[in-house]
Amino acid sequence: MADRVYPSAKPNPQPPQANNNGGGGGGPPSFPPSKGQTYGSTRQGYRPQPRKLPPPPRRRRGCCCSCCLWLTLIIVAFVFLAAIAAGVFYVIYRPRRPTFEVDGLRLSAFNVSGADQLTSRLELNLTAFNPNRNIVYLYDAASISVFSGGVDVGDGSFPAFIQEAKNATLLAAALSAPGGQTLDSTAVSDLKKKTRLPLEIDVDTKVGVKMGGWKTKKMGIQVRCEGIDVGVPKGKAAPAASSPSAACTVKLRVKIWKWTIP
Repeated sequence: MADRVYPSAKPNPQPPQANNNGGGGGGPPSFPPSKGQTYGSTRQGYRPQPRKLPPPPRRRRGCCCSCCLWLTLIIVAFVFLAAIAAGVFYVIYRPRRPTFEVDGLRLSAFNVSGADQLTSRLELNLTAFNPNRNIVYLYDAASISVFSGGVDVGDGSFPAFIQEAKNATLLAAALSAPGGQTLDSTAVSDLKKKTRLPLEIDVDTKVGVKMGGWKTKKMGIQVRCEGIDVGVPKGKAAPAASSPSAACTVKLRVKIWKWTIP
């Protein structure tokens, strides 16, 4: 049997290439790299720079909140200081309202004419007492009105006065029915039938406070005395007033613009 010849597994080596200087044939001549290829081998790729954003605008809300916070703190501080000052003032002076008491009331004349006109004459003694030790009261002139069942039976006044601490001041006044007052038939009938009149006394004035060398602005007060009963005079004798349950209250009247708050 004839022997077979197999080709070699190793590839044939390529023929050597000729030099650039010429020579025999072979592969094509090599050329120098292009300019773009030369620069591209050393230059880095383009990277876009990050865009700078403008700074964010300041928030007005934060400024308003800061102002509101400081304003609230200032108001709280003032209220706190005012409370401390009021506490110190109360501890030092211990202010108390003045008190009033009816000492005497005499109805010396009382007559209802046929023309529904009222004629009256009253004598009133009122005592004002200052219960404070370090406070002086400064009173303006006071107006007095006496009513019976809604009918004005006497008007008068007290002069202005200064009341020292722990002092009792007796105030005397003569009152008479206002002229020109016309009564209705029902009021005339009731007044003619009564032998005793229930009375209400209203005193309106202004008072200021003096503490050492400091004086306050005068404020309005109203004194009302109720539960007083007086007999209607018959002839020349005038019975004295009886007041078994008389009580005088003092109310502060604060005027704010056009309104008066009792």
